[in-house]
Amino acid sequence: MNREEQERINRNLSGHKFRRKYEEEQRNYIAAIDIGTTKIVAIIGHVLDDGRLEILGKGQTSSQGVKRGMVQNIEETAAAIKKAVEIAEQESRLSFKEVYVGIAGQHIRSFKNNTSKNITATDHEITQQDVDDLDNDMRNIVLENGEKIVHILPQIYIVDNDKYVKNPVGMFGRRLEANYHIIVGETIAEKYIRRSIERAGLVVKKLILEPLASASAVVTEDEKEVGIAMIDIGGGTTDIAIFHDGTIRHTAVVPLGGDVITNDIKQSLKILERDAERLKIENGMAIGEAAPENEMVTVPGISGRAPRTFNVRFLSRIIQSRMEDIIGYASYQIETSGYLDKLGAGIKVTGGGSMLTYLKELLAYKTGLDVHIGYPNLTLTENSIDASLPTFATSVGLLLRGYEIDKRERIEAAKLAKIKEEEDRKAEEERRRLEEEEAKKRAEREKAEREAAKVAEAAELEAEEKKKHEEKIPKKLQNFLDKIFNTIEDKGEKM
Repeated sequence: MNREEQERINRNLSGHKFRRKYEEEQRNYIAAIDIGTTKIVAIIGHVLDDGRLEILGKGQTSSQGVKRGMVQNIEETAAAIKKAVEIAEQESRLSFKEVYVGIAGQHIRSFKNNTSKNITATDHEITQQDVDDLDNDMRNIVLENGEKIVHILPQIYIVDNDKYVKNPVGMFGRRLEANYHIIVGETIAEKYIRRSIERAGLVVKKLILEPLASASAVVTEDEKEVGIAMIDIGGGTTDIAIFHDGTIRHTAVVPLGGDVITNDIKQSLKILERDAERLKIENGMAIGEAAPENEMVTVPGISGRAPRTFNVRFLSRIIQSRMEDIIGYASYQIETSGYLDKLGAGIKVTGGGSMLTYLKELLAYKTGLDVHIGYPNLTLTENSIDASLPTFATSVGLLLRGYEIDKRERIEAAKLAKIKEEEDRKAEEERRRLEEEEAKKRAEREKAEREAAKVAEAAELEAEEKKKHEEKIPKKLQNFLDKIFNTIEDKGEKM
């Protein structure tokens, strides 16, 4: 083998390995779109064998056509999604079509419901099908006109008198009950989201409630166990999710977010929106009195006018006033949930609004609860594209929730494949058994036919022999008669 041929083979092998690695990544990645009021994020990653998430690419664009978490203009939103996807694909060197998408907005509401069924199995063992039957009952509940179920979340199961069962499969009982947390949204809002995704050339795998996604990224299982309220302060909405005993207990979406603070600054200082946003992020504080009393900040003048100067404490008081409104709405949701006194882990605040200086202190003062900032880096690998800021909590959470959904679907598909394999095996065994029975019957028929042929042949031979015998008897009789007549004649002549 010459050197040129060796190099050609090496190139082919290298290309094969690259293609195989690319195909494996294509099969295992998860992609998501976070449609927010102020930004749209396209993100792609995959979960390693140890459970950690590696972000492979992330694209972010300014949100267009979205207000308070709801799509208002499909064309503008689709264009922004396309741009974010292009950036993510370039960064990851991967292309994707199927995406998990966040849903939020003031149209979202939640409520509790329960259902039950009698276990009819002979041994009264509860199966997964029994649990699925309860889930299906929830899908048939009557909703208000124009609403659609977003999530059906089981909270607890009751087997006979045994309460607080988390997984009843495999238990024995005569009656199975379940309490559910049902999340619904407006059908038209979902339609706007799906249409925007489709216009961007993508396919929605599943819509996921954004507070659930954010919680997946910033809340630990221990915190869910002892009780925690997650508050995600986004651009257009503030999302709330309350957990206790490891289970979701309450969700809510407050139609206020960071954009109302920006608007208050814009209106109060009579400046451009982009300047108001910059002041809020770079100089603003959640507690007015904590800001330096004499510190000033300058904003460029518009259309050739002179720059304007503002007091940072005055700016922070504007921010504090509106932030207290948002905290008030969030506190109301926590109180009405019935879990205020069960939040052993307090509050975890995340989202872009959580990065406001002294917000943690203001929230703790207003609620009386322990407060921590939620960073979506609980499971991120060191090699991940940077997405560890609270701003990306929902985006990272969508990937994590998407991975769990994919995992359940793979497990379910494997179960179905195993069931089908077993059914095919049994069908093959039955086919072979029938073939063997048919062959046996055919052999028996052939044997019977051969025996019948032998009997028929013997009967035919017997008939021929009989015929021959019958033909011989008249001849003998004639000879006998002739002999008698001859004897009589002989005696007559002598007389």
